[in-house]
Amino acid sequence: MARPGFWDQQKSAQGTVEKLKALRRTVEPFEKCEKEAGEIAELLEIFDESDAASFKEIQEHLNRLEHEVGALEFQRLLSDPLDSHNAIVSINSGAGGTESCDWAEMLLRMYLRWSEQHGYKSRTVDFQEGGEAGIDNATFLVEGAYAYGYLKAECGVHRLVRTSPFDANKRRHTSFASVDVIAEVEDVPEVEIKEADIRIDTYRAGGAGGQHVNKTSSAVRIIHLATGLIAQCQNERSQHQNKEVAMKVLRARLYERYLKEREAELKSKYGEKKEIAWGSQIRSYVFHPYTMVKDHRTSVETSNGQAVMDGDLDEFIQAYLKKFVGDREKKK
Repeated sequence: MARPGFWDQQKSAQGTVEKLKALRRTVEPFEKCEKEAGEIAELLEIFDESDAASFKEIQEHLNRLEHEVGALEFQRLLSDPLDSHNAIVSINSGAGGTESCDWAEMLLRMYLRWSEQHGYKSRTVDFQEGGEAGIDNATFLVEGAYAYGYLKAECGVHRLVRTSPFDANKRRHTSFASVDVIAEVEDVPEVEIKEADIRIDTYRAGGAGGQHVNKTSSAVRIIHLATGLIAQCQNERSQHQNKEVAMKVLRARLYERYLKEREAELKSKYGEKKEIAWGSQIRSYVFHPYTMVKDHRTSVETSNGQAVMDGDLDEFIQAYLKKFVGDREKKK
C-alpha cells in the first residue's frame, strides 16, 4: 500500500485493502495463540510447584489459550467467502398486530445484546415502530470479523408462545417474526448500480434520533427500479450519511439476489446441492405454560429462556453451523 501510485486506482486499491483485512482476521488470532503458548512455556521453565500464585497464573493462561484455540477450531466452519464480512440484519414482525411487533422488538434486543457480548459494533440503520408497541421492522448493521458467518444461522421464522401482556384476560398467544441476514459487500463485479437504475426519495425520520434527525428530511429511501428492491436509512445525522448506508444495504441485497439466482440455476441443471432454510420456522420460544427454547433444525433446546433473550445464542448458532457444514460435506 505504500507503493507509489497504489491509490490511483481506487476500486483496485480498496479491493486489496479488503483482502488484507480478511487475511488479518485469519492470521492475527493464530499469532495471538502462538504468543500465548510461548508465554506459557516460559512460565513453565521457572515454575515452582510450591508457589500457588504461579500455579494460578499458569492455569489462567491455559484456560485463555484453550478458549482461543477452541474459537479457532470453530472458525474453520466459517469457510465461505462472505463469512468474514459484516452482517446486515433485518427483523420483520409477522401477522398478529401488537403481539408480533412486541416480539420483533424483543428479538432486536436479543441480537444487539449478543453483538455487544461478542465485541461487535452494531448500529441501527432503519426501524418502523409498531402501532401500539414494539416495532414493525428494523434493520441494523453488525460490524466485526465473521459477523455474517455467525449470524447467518439466525435466518428464518422465530415463533413465540407466551401469556400476552396486552391481553386483559391473560390468554396464551402465539407470535411470529422473521429474521433475515445478508453480508455487507463492497464493490463486487456482479453488482453495478448506476444512477439511472435507482430512485432516491428523502423524508423526515420518525421515532428516536434527536431533534436534528427528526426536524430535517434527512432519511433516505433508495428503490432499485429493475428489481423493486428497497433500502432505506434514517438513523445517521445527515442525508449524505443516510444515503451512503442505504446504498450499502441495497448493494448487499442485490448481491444476495444474484447469488440466489445463480444457485437456483445450478440446482435446475445439477440438482440441489445444499439445504436452503431461509423463510422456514427455525426456532420456538415457549414462555407459557413452561419455559423452553428449541431449535427445530438441530433439536438443541434449553429451559433458560431468559438467558437466550439476553443474547446467549452461541449454543444454537454453533450447533446449526456444525450441522450445516456436515450436511454440505455429505452432499459433495
